[in-house]
Amino acid sequence: MTRPPEDTDTALLAATARGDRTAFERLFRRYHGPVFGFALRLTGRPDLADEVVGDTMMTVWRKAEGFEGRAKPSTWIFGIAYRVAAKARGRRAKDSLHDELDDQFPAARSGTEAMEAVFDAKAVRAALATLPVEQRATVELTYFYGYRLTEIAEITDCPVGTVKTRMFHARAKLRALLGGDLGPGEVRHG
Repeated sequence: MTRPPEDTDTALLAATARGDRTAFERLFRRYHGPVFGFALRLTGRPDLADEVVGDTMMTVWRKAEGFEGRAKPSTWIFGIAYRVAAKARGRRAKDSLHDELDDQFPAARSGTEAMEAVFDAKAVRAALATLPVEQRATVELTYFYGYRLTEIAEITDCPVGTVKTRMFHARAKLRALLGGDLGPGEVRHG
């Protein structure tokens, strides 16, 4: 189902730039969950993820007129979130990562399947937590959010070649930590 023209992210950003609080609220509701999930994966802490969402959306409110449309609105918003999360991590670098997502695993059909899902997910989270934030962001944006490497380059403000290198090293580290294949899913380069 396509959105009416006035409900597209681009239209909502334009209205936000004109000071339309209703348009901003719609953008906020639309991006709160995805930005929170991304920030949580980067910071490992729900309190920091909340802070990242708030700071990101406040930046969107203040700088909406600066959106030039060269990238998708989601790419622009996730770029802001990436930079805000990096700053939040830097401020709290001494804090350890917390493991507070156990209740978010998909329900399995049996107790054994549920236990396997929890152990697999914990192993993946633990492996991701060992990656440098730039590599982790590349993996997260690719596999959890479906961004292309060119879009990730825009979000992280670096060349596509750097993103490819980060992905290569991240996958090698994850493969070593998790053993074998990283599962289905193809990295989209376009």
